[in-house]
Amino acid sequence: MQAIVKEKRAPGLKVTTVPKPSPGPADVLIAVRHAGVCGTDLHIADWNAWAQGRLRPPLVVGHEFAGEIVAVGGGVAGLRTGQLVTAEGHIVCGHCLQCRTGNGHICKNTRIIGVDRDGAFAEYITMPATNVLPLDGIPTTVGAVMDPMGNAFHTVLTADIPGSTVFVVGCGPIGCFAVGIARAAGAAKVIASDVNAKRLALAKQMGAHVTIDATRDDVVRSVLAETGGEGADVVCEMSGVPSALHQAFAAVRLGGRVQLLGIPDGQVPVDFANEIIFKGITVYGVIGRKMYETWNQMRRYLSAGLVDPRPVITHQFPLAKIDEAIAAIRSGDAGKIILEIA
Repeated sequence: MQAIVKEKRAPGLKVTTVPKPSPGPADVLIAVRHAGVCGTDLHIADWNAWAQGRLRPPLVVGHEFAGEIVAVGGGVAGLRTGQLVTAEGHIVCGHCLQCRTGNGHICKNTRIIGVDRDGAFAEYITMPATNVLPLDGIPTTVGAVMDPMGNAFHTVLTADIPGSTVFVVGCGPIGCFAVGIARAAGAAKVIASDVNAKRLALAKQMGAHVTIDATRDDVVRSVLAETGGEGADVVCEMSGVPSALHQAFAAVRLGGRVQLLGIPDGQVPVDFANEIIFKGITVYGVIGRKMYETWNQMRRYLSAGLVDPRPVITHQFPLAKIDEAIAAIRSGDAGKIILEIA
């Protein structure tokens, strides 16, 4: 089968032929139809410090996808050939303390497809049946972005949203998803900031009441002006940029909540006394999707038409044009990018 492979410990990705996988007794074989490209794939292509410390090439990359089940292992129940599905790309152990207390999303033994084992930028992928989720009428173009959209659902819905003012810091694809989810969950006002005009326009399309251009406007002053001087009830920090992190802490109201999804590149000094403690705020670190609470929430919102993520999907490329897809991400002018595989 055709696949996109990280062949060696050096920059670059290669479209090549690899053996088609076979499902084990507890697995399903999925013909991939669409796959999402994200910043992690850019890091792998660039072979940055994180990728060098984590990946063991050769490896099929890609961790966001949707497709059709074409074979089912003998021990699998509840799934059948012909079903359109997506999957949770974090494969957890099921027996550590975190898994056994309902916190599998922070399992210490997590293995991620496209990072720790062969991934989804291929014509076929095998997945444990426990990780596979039927789309139930959701198109595979949307199914292919449910992994990153799930991060946004996790970020937003673990806060008290109905009637709140929500400030989304960073309008990359996940930030734009967060805007739409906050609107759908009943936020009274959604404010979004970024340094990129195209991304702010996408945030507006997804339902932001107010957008702030951080290259031109005083972000914190703008949020305070929009909230009667109080600050936002909930701040979702989606960028990981140090200055934006400080804006998040400054823009949240006393007693408010800051949801941290963006990952800084290195250490960020924090004034714990003045930014967190004396403000009496709650800070929540977001990783992945709660298994499987987030997925069930997401499926309900999508099936009911409460959130439509498709405006965020700005580019689609065939599998062979992965270099063009990566270049579009690097340009900063793209929203979510999808590979069309079948």
